[in-house]
Amino acid sequence: MPRDERHIENIPYGSLGIIPLKSCAALGEKVNNYLVEWRNRRSDSTNLNGYKKDSYIVPVETPRFGSGEAKAVINSSVRGNDLFIMVDVVNNSLTYKMGGFINHMSPDDHYADVKRVIAAASGKARRINVIMPFLYESRQHRKTARESLDCAYMLQELVAMGVDNIITFDAHDPRVQNSIPLNGFESVSCTYQFIKYLLLNIDSDHMMVISPDEGGMGRAVYFANILGLDMGMFYKRRDYTKVVDGRNPIVAHEFLGSNVEGKDVIIIDDMI
Repeated sequence: MPRDERHIENIPYGSLGIIPLKSCAALGEKVNNYLVEWRNRRSDSTNLNGYKKDSYIVPVETPRFGSGEAKAVINSSVRGNDLFIMVDVVNNSLTYKMGGFINHMSPDDHYADVKRVIAAASGKARRINVIMPFLYESRQHRKTARESLDCAYMLQELVAMGVDNIITFDAHDPRVQNSIPLNGFESVSCTYQFIKYLLLNIDSDHMMVISPDEGGMGRAVYFANILGLDMGMFYKRRDYTKVVDGRNPIVAHEFLGSNVEGKDVIIIDDMI
């Protein structure tokens, strides 16, 4: 049944509230405009209190002190709301002043702002959801030595603060959700969107899919099977007798696959 023809029989979880932080302001505005238009088109939900609004965005500020420290201020009530906090932790275009110098916001700064907004809600929201298009610390998703396990700890910290669901896109390793097995974690795969926007003339004789490393093999195999193409991969040959900057140096990138001469090549990596 088409989405617009479905009937709502239950009241939504709570009055919807979207909190896009500055790093995600443009995306938050697009989401809000879509929801306003879509909900206004529905004729079966006019009696649901708080279902239709002119805007679902909750005004929030995260001002900073001269020391570089910050706070979060929510400028409207969120009591009983179903809150969705949106943040782009890798948006380094935002700046702030500290000690007379201009600093670019790091992923740590963006993550701290998320926690400040959750704290500002003061437990009044009915449910809190966090949307991170790029999962914070997802590069540090496993422990191979005496090192921190930042991504798993981040997820547990958000859950401890009252977050019910965490939504991301194409997580570096979706298995990090094992750290919060009783809470919602969604890693939305973007494979279909990649294929949809690859406006290419598919020719199995003159095209192939290549994975840049062994970690992306599953993704490359999926693309190759869907498009009916041959595939190959690069293997990072390392020198395990040396350690440089905390890791074994790469000696060479070895290519495993058929000859690429004269072929169009699609190199598929994850979103980062």
